[in-house]
Amino acid sequence: MALNVLVLGSGGREHALAWKISQSDSLANLYCLPGNPGTAAIATNIKASAGDFEAVAAAVKANAIDMVVVGPEDPLVNGIADFLKERFPKLMVVGPCRKGAMLEGSKEFAKDFMSRHSIPTAAYRAFTGETLPQAKAFLKTLQPPYVLKADGLAAGKGVVILEDYDAACKELEEMFSGKFGAASSKVVIEQFLSGIEVSVFVLTDGRDYLILPEAKDYKRIGDGDTGLNTGGMGAVSPVPFADAEFMKKVEERIVKPTIAGLAADGIDYKGFIFLGLMNCGGDPYVIEYNVRMGDPETESVMTRIGSDLLCHLAAAAKEELGKERITIKNDAAVTVVVVSGGYPGHYPKGYPISGLDDAALLGVNLFHMGTSAAGDQVVTSGGRVLAVTANGADMNAAARKAYEGVAKVAFQDCYHRSDITKDLQKYI
Repeated sequence: MALNVLVLGSGGREHALAWKISQSDSLANLYCLPGNPGTAAIATNIKASAGDFEAVAAAVKANAIDMVVVGPEDPLVNGIADFLKERFPKLMVVGPCRKGAMLEGSKEFAKDFMSRHSIPTAAYRAFTGETLPQAKAFLKTLQPPYVLKADGLAAGKGVVILEDYDAACKELEEMFSGKFGAASSKVVIEQFLSGIEVSVFVLTDGRDYLILPEAKDYKRIGDGDTGLNTGGMGAVSPVPFADAEFMKKVEERIVKPTIAGLAADGIDYKGFIFLGLMNCGGDPYVIEYNVRMGDPETESVMTRIGSDLLCHLAAAAKEELGKERITIKNDAAVTVVVVSGGYPGHYPKGYPISGLDDAALLGVNLFHMGTSAAGDQVVTSGGRVLAVTANGADMNAAARKAYEGVAKVAFQDCYHRSDITKDLQKYI
């Protein structure tokens, strides 16, 4: 049966998901809500907000949608999967229920889950403004640097790492005073893990799972991992240090007990799990769970899946994932993010973007992250504007091609990091 599919979201992650789904022989019609100028080339965009549940329901009904793929975390944490399943019992929804989404919606919930199911992670405690003295006392029991995490959703910016005890205490006071809004009314303080990060992605139906290609992203705005944290400035897949031995440890110590833990806790989970891991001397530890794909990692990961993603998603939604086998291409993908000048601080919008066609002629994928249409012109509308993804025989070939694509794209005050993959050369 050919499926009508609706992808919720407007960024590069959703464009990449839609791009991959659009290649399936099992697809009838593809819709994106709200989508962006990039998805408009491969799908029908529906003008509405992914957070407007009634608008989503109306789109499902009007377009005879068979499957909804939820891209961003906010609707999941707010219960869109539960809402849609109640309205449309036969609808396939790729995304966990509200309780499952708490793995991302609350750092304390996630840490308690890991502790309960013996999943390796850093030592931690959670505090509120009322327990500030105890929080400061707990900091004294830890070796610096100090890791402070807003408990709730903070758009990827709620983690602060500080070397100085007094600075950490001051930061705690600011977080409890609303630095990250309601997200930091509770703060998790945890032990610092020394190592290198990697992102592992799993698709599960709550019982069986598929492990997707792993990736590494780059959070800091500046070359050499300097400056402020961002939503992500680039990504690489595969990751040279995540060899077969390491990935076996990830599967046995983290993936399997996570899936078993969800089942043991009675959590209905059909969707993606993003494992933010730290490789500490060859052993994996969980830094955080996300309940959706990462951005910009998705823009690299999707290009390396050789099998039919839509078939995998349908199997996950129907609890039939055990029958599926994923195929991963034997190549490399590198994504470089082009951002607006001033990001992640204040930045202007509405600048015309040139060179999109020229870059596409090189064979790179241009995933739209923060763009909008102004007549026939594509213009900037976000801090992270484009994810330029290239594939090659190896990481260095993919990086060269990605940067060739980046060089073709231009808008006023555009910026990108010039060192994506440089830190990984020592592992080749």
